[in-house]
Amino acid sequence: MNKQILKLAIPNILSNISVPLLSTVDTILMGHLSMLHLGAIGLGAMVFNFIYWNFGFLRMGTTGMTAQAYGRKDDQDIKATLFRALCIAFLVAMLMLVLLKPFYELMSYLLNISSEQEQMVYDYYKIRMIAAPATLMLYVYFGWFFGLQNALIPLVLTISLNVVNIVVSAFLVRQLGWGIEGAAYGTVIAQYIGVLMAYLISRAKYPEYTKNISKGVSFAWSKMKDFLSVNRDIFLRTVCLTSVFLFFYSQSSKAGLVILGVNVVLLQFLNWMSYGIDGFAYASESLVGRYFGANDDSSYFKSIQLSFIWAAVLAGLYSLIYGIGGEYLIPLFTNEESVILASAEFLPWMIVLPLLGFASYIWDGIYVGQTASRSMLLSMFYSLIVFFILYFLLGGMEYSTHNIWIAFTAFLVARAVFQTWLFMKYKKALS
Repeated sequence: MNKQILKLAIPNILSNISVPLLSTVDTILMGHLSMLHLGAIGLGAMVFNFIYWNFGFLRMGTTGMTAQAYGRKDDQDIKATLFRALCIAFLVAMLMLVLLKPFYELMSYLLNISSEQEQMVYDYYKIRMIAAPATLMLYVYFGWFFGLQNALIPLVLTISLNVVNIVVSAFLVRQLGWGIEGAAYGTVIAQYIGVLMAYLISRAKYPEYTKNISKGVSFAWSKMKDFLSVNRDIFLRTVCLTSVFLFFYSQSSKAGLVILGVNVVLLQFLNWMSYGIDGFAYASESLVGRYFGANDDSSYFKSIQLSFIWAAVLAGLYSLIYGIGGEYLIPLFTNEESVILASAEFLPWMIVLPLLGFASYIWDGIYVGQTASRSMLLSMFYSLIVFFILYFLLGGMEYSTHNIWIAFTAFLVARAVFQTWLFMKYKKALS
């Protein structure tokens, strides 16, 4: 079981820790232009992420359903799940493009974007949105490959995508002087190259699952109803999650450019940790889904236990790295002295967050593999309530700029507590 976990987790970790490069490269490029650019890229990415994270169900739902079909050896359902999810991803992307302007205006209001940053943020957002069809379809392909117990293809795709993004973005920003628009175009080009590669690889590697797909089976109402039901709950769960980050950025923006810059940088640390731990979460999605579908209780429970152990080890390593080298990493993101100095005060949060938060990521993977979407939604909703109650009881950032980090840490802990309680109560009966 350890070999199976590591076979899936190591490529996933390598793949996942390269995902933050999309935002990290943009942050570094803008952070060395000005504090205004640094804040603008953080807000622009949040507007963009608020949209795309909410459609993460296209990956998670696809992984769980594909893994269970793989465990049942149901080839027809593996085919149908991919086709069904790709069609929904494309339709959602078209809707996003139609609503591009009104949604941005709402987000601009909620994030308290200043007039000085308004144009830069909007330019970044509208360009990145060009990649909506490619981005959402990539979610589906990644989820489908994970469900087939294949973490190597997502690794190849992610590394390729990020190399293109880094080279093109750096060229457009540094050589052509395109500023924040260059960073956005680099990401768009990378996304479309990525989805083209995913399509070609899927056809070559899995011809038995990508040819002669029955549209009647794919859109059979009973199957479509299950697919939409699971993804509805995951969507609402993700709305709760992104609401926390939206509020985080909004309050940081109100606190001024320095605090906004500090939190933009520190959230990059959080991203690196999250995507690393998610390597084991994705492994648990694949394995739990497979053994749940095969009704293999022994392997099911063993995969859960060992996923937690490996994730705890990695979390400890992140805490150690941030504790020893955090102060040396901050200047990579910005040369603004005021941001660098102010960040040192908040570094301890980067040390404790991996240790207190890793369990919530692994539980997410377990719940996704079991397609226990309603339980995911409930635990996230309860944790959201904990976050807001604690934040306002503490007096918000007006009383202390640390309060947002206290509330966020409590949010991660609450997720793990609620998820543990629900699992201990229902186990395989989770829904």
